[in-house]
Amino acid sequence: MTGSVPFVDEIFNLKPSKPLKVLLISPEVSPYANVAGLSRVVGYLSRTLVKKGLDVRVFMPKFGSIDEESYPMEMVVEGLKVPTGDEGNPYLICNVKKHQAKGFAPVYFLENREYYELRANVYGYNDDHIRWALLSRGVLEFLKQSDWLPDVIHANDWETGLVINWLKTSYQKEEKFLKIATVFTIHNLIFQGIFDHKNMSDLNFDDGKSEVVSFFNDRLYWQNFLRRGIMYSDLITTVSKTYSKEILRPDFGEGLDRLLAERRSHLFGVLNGIDYEEFNPKTDRLLAANYDSNSLSKRIENKLTLQEEFDLPTDPKIPVISSLGRMTDQKGLDLLFDVLPPLLRDFEVQFIIVGGGEGKYLDFFRWIAQQFPKKVGVHLMMDYTLPHLVFSGSDLMVFPSRWEPCGLVQIEGMRYGALSVAREIGGLADTVKNFDPEKNEGWGFTFKDFDKWAFFAQIVRALETYRHKSLWEQLQKRAMQQDWSWDARADEYIALYQKAIHLHQEELINEGKLERSNE
Repeated sequence: MTGSVPFVDEIFNLKPSKPLKVLLISPEVSPYANVAGLSRVVGYLSRTLVKKGLDVRVFMPKFGSIDEESYPMEMVVEGLKVPTGDEGNPYLICNVKKHQAKGFAPVYFLENREYYELRANVYGYNDDHIRWALLSRGVLEFLKQSDWLPDVIHANDWETGLVINWLKTSYQKEEKFLKIATVFTIHNLIFQGIFDHKNMSDLNFDDGKSEVVSFFNDRLYWQNFLRRGIMYSDLITTVSKTYSKEILRPDFGEGLDRLLAERRSHLFGVLNGIDYEEFNPKTDRLLAANYDSNSLSKRIENKLTLQEEFDLPTDPKIPVISSLGRMTDQKGLDLLFDVLPPLLRDFEVQFIIVGGGEGKYLDFFRWIAQQFPKKVGVHLMMDYTLPHLVFSGSDLMVFPSRWEPCGLVQIEGMRYGALSVAREIGGLADTVKNFDPEKNEGWGFTFKDFDKWAFFAQIVRALETYRHKSLWEQLQKRAMQQDWSWDARADEYIALYQKAIHLHQEELINEGKLERSNE
């Protein structure tokens, strides 16, 4: 792909010394606000792009939980008037502050007391549509006053879809914005707004072509920010190549498959990566013992520590299976309802689960722990340090997802030598290669259908393989030696930024807004 994409200096006749300028916009960014994987993706990607010489900036809300003592800020714009489109309340007044950490991209924060600072959470409010419209229009008003302009705006998920919509409509007459190309990343297609897109009347349906209404118009609640981001962007990305193909189908397209099929030539998949400094078993201070792919024997100490942590019999020979993360319908944990009881009854295994989520899952795992107290360990809430011990001490991790745009947990686990039983779906299909004993290829155990017996069969196959220690270590080494770093992913994004600029330039030329260069 990279070889077919024009370089940015060829497109805009820039000198090689002039770096590509990119503005990343996101509702959450690590380390300032962490709710979902999106925050880590934007945080790690921006930092890696800086290391590669790009001029990268990040824009996000300034939530009340962001401590200015921990992250000292300077005022960049005070009293920014953000148009609301409402005659009675035409502006919301904001500030823009900046935090700059060494080696990181500068982060700009949109500060507004009512919509950000007084809120305890990042998401989950009945006026979230207004909060994200404010973010989207706020960044454009900030850029109108800024001496720095990006070559590419990279918006992320439905919360930022209106940035791209407004840039191509209400702000198209702003001459300084003319050459800004746009990239829109879909991290999970199921999230399209705060309305239920699966159960809505035809009256409330938004085709994305109408004008964005005012912040305080009830119609804004029903306007589909995700659809609009897809429609108006120069280039669309998703977080794995397989998912970018799946969402073209009705069963995965969440009502947007036809639109995505129309724009498929502008749709690309880029797998998420992980931070190799944070997730490194050789240096990780959260482990009982450090190791790498050439010293797997040291890993046993972490397994014994993990077993002890969950009050399970400490025995390095007993295979430890784990599950980690959010317990939602997406993750397919319903399959464990039928699979776990016979597995724990008939096999000498231990099962550990860490994470929070929906009540039906919490209730089941509490029950299974009571039924098998010496085989099951539970920690039914989110934790940000315990996962490292789970990765380093587990032999196997399970991922029976119904759908999975990318997934990070399986990548993090494999980085530490915990092999995966995973459904061949989305990012799981792109990261977990099925073990073929005849060819001696692959490093995981996969199944295609969302079926409890297909899932059960692969767990049993993994347990049988585990009995052959030298073979199991081969698979562990193979998994650990894969390149899941952001360094490779950032190169793919740079190529796509260049392609977006090229596509945007061609559109301007076709519309008569830009003359083709003869150079």
